[in-house]
Amino acid sequence: MSNELMKKNIDCAQAEIDKKREEVSQGVMRQKYHFMPEVGWLNDPNGLIFFKGRYHFFYQYNPYDSYWGKMHWGHAVSDDLLHWEYLPIALAPSEPYDDHPEGGCFSGSAIEHEGRLYLLYTSGTDYGEGHIQNQCMAYSDDGITFYKYKNNPVIPSPPEGYDVENFRDPKVWKHGDDFYLVCSAKKDNLAKALLYRSDNLKDWKFVNIFAESRGEFGYMWECPDFYPLKNANGEKYVLTFSPMGVKERTTIYLIGDMNYETGKFTYNTIGNIDWGFDYYAPQSFVDAKGRRIIVAWANGWEWMPWWKDWGPTFKEGWCGSFNLPREVILTDDNTLKFTPVKELESIRESEIKLSEITIDEKKLIPTFDGNVFELMLTVDLAKSSSESFDLNLRCNDELSTIATFDLKRQMLYVSRNDSDNWSCGTTMSPLILKDKNLLKIHVFVDQSSIELFTDDYQTNHSLNVFAGDDQNQNYLSVGEGKLVIKELITWKLEKTL
Repeated sequence: MSNELMKKNIDCAQAEIDKKREEVSQGVMRQKYHFMPEVGWLNDPNGLIFFKGRYHFFYQYNPYDSYWGKMHWGHAVSDDLLHWEYLPIALAPSEPYDDHPEGGCFSGSAIEHEGRLYLLYTSGTDYGEGHIQNQCMAYSDDGITFYKYKNNPVIPSPPEGYDVENFRDPKVWKHGDDFYLVCSAKKDNLAKALLYRSDNLKDWKFVNIFAESRGEFGYMWECPDFYPLKNANGEKYVLTFSPMGVKERTTIYLIGDMNYETGKFTYNTIGNIDWGFDYYAPQSFVDAKGRRIIVAWANGWEWMPWWKDWGPTFKEGWCGSFNLPREVILTDDNTLKFTPVKELESIRESEIKLSEITIDEKKLIPTFDGNVFELMLTVDLAKSSSESFDLNLRCNDELSTIATFDLKRQMLYVSRNDSDNWSCGTTMSPLILKDKNLLKIHVFVDQSSIELFTDDYQTNHSLNVFAGDDQNQNYLSVGEGKLVIKELITWKLEKTL
């Protein structure tokens, strides 16, 4: 009976999507090549997997309105990570353990086993004594229609002493003959990652505190992820999460070693996946090419200007998109870089290329579409005398998003205080500048977002910018001295959604 109720609830949600789809598709802030929902609210990526020859994106979803609400799992598939086909909703609230106005089918992950696709997810509910979260399982043989396991929840509560309302976001994987999942938890107002083991995906046993914050990484780790990577020196393990209660760090990675006998992860490298306001809850998976691909929600709870409203797209009947898929690469010094997937090259159009340019004040960046484009820029540091320069994006006479490259102080700032009369704040990060002669910058601009990569994809800033169509000018500017550009290339990008 329970899965019949879920089917009924999915049908109701699909009817709502069908009713609003055409009107919402006309929104002026709709992205052109970043994944987003047809209608309604999207947040965390869930269950990312390559299954039966296609990429599957699941996502936290409220199909009924463009703000956070009772959570469903949306679902879409693709052959190339760029062009997406929306499928019926995969999971809808339907059971006492997940059917609540401030609960639902929360975040989780996917794994294939013996040809069947399994989803491990958090259920959120309230039986009258406060919110609780526990871990549940659903499965599908065709990757489209899912059934909740009859004996859910498979992990009904965290260990004794942990907050029952902060126990979520299971990431599942297989090692040897056993399945493992890491789950976020909270105890004594400190973040914990808990490790569980199973031999059948149904019966789980607590193993150990996998890793934990002692205050330096906040009070809750949302959407933990864990995986191995190899470089020329061997194999290391990566733990990523989005910490709550840590200023200016939305996504952290730790690199170290895993002891499966004790269930303990130890680390010696700490880094940021992205320094921007809008990169949160990333999840990774391995595709058929063997790439470790990571995708994140292009927003973040602590950065939303709640005192205004949910943002310009909310008024268009949708809210939320994903950042571009990136390949995760372990460098030889055991740090990570995150390169936009190569498939993005397939949507390039109308290339403009300039070489050997000297700028002493201001230079217009030529584009065929100043609102939606890709930019690759190589600065000749050896020939430049300027100590700082600005990359001005999505400009008109009054508004602009400004990325300031402070070469003297080795810092990068991205300000959206004057971007669109709604956004605010400045992100900042160190510049690594390993190469003393060249600085390469790679930028993707979409209708309502900017993603900037530099330092060989180790320093990245992602921000939502709700600029109007008249903000279609882009510039390089220099205060003092000269800036020498070795090469500048722009492409118009094909619409994929």
